[in-house]
Amino acid sequence: MVSYAELVNSCLLPSYGGADPGDWWKRELDNGLAGLVLFGADLGPLNGEVGALATGKLRAHRPDMIIALDEEGGDITRAEYHRGSNYPGNLALGAVDDPALTGAVAEAIAADLIDLGVSVNLAPSVDVCPGAHLPVLGTRSFHADPARVAEHACAFVDGLQKHGVAATAKHFPGLGSTSTDSHFALPSVDDPEEVLRARDLVPFAATVRAGVRAVMTGHVLAAAVDSTPATFSRRFVTDILRGELGFGGVVISDALDMEPARAGRGFAGAAVRAWQAGVDLMILGPRDGERICAEIREGALAAIEDGTLPLARLEEAAGRVADLRKWSGEPRRPAADLSGTGIVAARRALAVRGEPPAPGRWFVVELRPEPSISCGTVPWGLIKPLTRLGGVSGAIEVPEGAAGVELPDGPVVVVVRADSERTWQDEALARILRRRPDAVVVDMGYCDVPVPPGTVVLKTFGAGLVNAVAASELLSGRRTAGAPRDC
Repeated sequence: MVSYAELVNSCLLPSYGGADPGDWWKRELDNGLAGLVLFGADLGPLNGEVGALATGKLRAHRPDMIIALDEEGGDITRAEYHRGSNYPGNLALGAVDDPALTGAVAEAIAADLIDLGVSVNLAPSVDVCPGAHLPVLGTRSFHADPARVAEHACAFVDGLQKHGVAATAKHFPGLGSTSTDSHFALPSVDDPEEVLRARDLVPFAATVRAGVRAVMTGHVLAAAVDSTPATFSRRFVTDILRGELGFGGVVISDALDMEPARAGRGFAGAAVRAWQAGVDLMILGPRDGERICAEIREGALAAIEDGTLPLARLEEAAGRVADLRKWSGEPRRPAADLSGTGIVAARRALAVRGEPPAPGRWFVVELRPEPSISCGTVPWGLIKPLTRLGGVSGAIEVPEGAAGVELPDGPVVVVVRADSERTWQDEALARILRRRPDAVVVDMGYCDVPVPPGTVVLKTFGAGLVNAVAASELLSGRRTAGAPRDC
């Protein structure tokens, strides 16, 4: 007979918060733990040896465990945290607007994840981002048009799941129209319910019809529908997602360490409230999973005993998670070599605004903003890939607040990555262009930076490694052979 502690464990996805997992996870897996989520802090220090140093050991201990991570492509990568993604992200794929290409990219990602022993991809983001004035999701959104987002989301889901890697549509009911990062504060969707249904819910309804195995809730308030944030809202999770949209798979919470989730509740209170609402599987965040699991078990057992968390609700959740473990336990690696899919997609996404620049050797100026918490410290930029293609005469990285840049004679390229309107990069770029109006701008962000008429701009629609390589090829006049994994 399964104990209450094992039942609670079977609905938890902790992490271990660093490169060294210790041994506690073995005890927890032996005591029913659903699996583990891997974050950048876990994988970045491994220098790409994820299978040998992490997932291989985990799966050897319990082959049917869930191993999950966020592998969206573009700006958001965990498997390639040490170098940047070999696949363009959602914004680039939406710009190309070829669902077959989106599906091919997802298949290539599935192949990589299967090689690493990852069974659940916490992707795609299916949030609809209406415009640059609402930049929280930015390059992680396929488009502003709900129908286009839905089409590409379904292609991505199919590309993963045809090979036995479970996809996760997120962040239900949609974070795209918010202006607050839910890692730090509670965002709100202030539109009427009919707008939310016609815009934000469209891609979720489509991916449910397409058979997506998991849906992740967002910590977001949509007051027109419920006064409770979505992760804790029975109206959203049970009535709308399950009842109206007909979703029968696993509902996963966004990380409970995020401020809107645990504020005033703690981890245990947040988990119990999410289970009450209809969420099945709790992601705990990139922290000390051993301590947090113990805290949640204690709180959940107390809630079971006092009747505030029905045992049947937890058993229902555990049953769905067990089904997901079984379904994702038989991956089917693509037969074809898909390693070059990402660079092909990034080349197609690259947009040249103005006269294409003549290939040459460039002095590279990178205006480097602080990384977002979602992206983390993944390497990005043009200097390294363009150097490998022989296209760099010199380079400088410019952080916010730095003094003016000394520019040499010869071709200059300025790299920007603006994820919101009116950033410090605007003025820094304007100063450079006043002195060097012939400089080429490589824009790797979501928001278009303002430039004078006639300025040549290369728009990559994301800051993944492969996006940088595509721009570097054009600037250098040289092609990368195969996948640019070592750039």
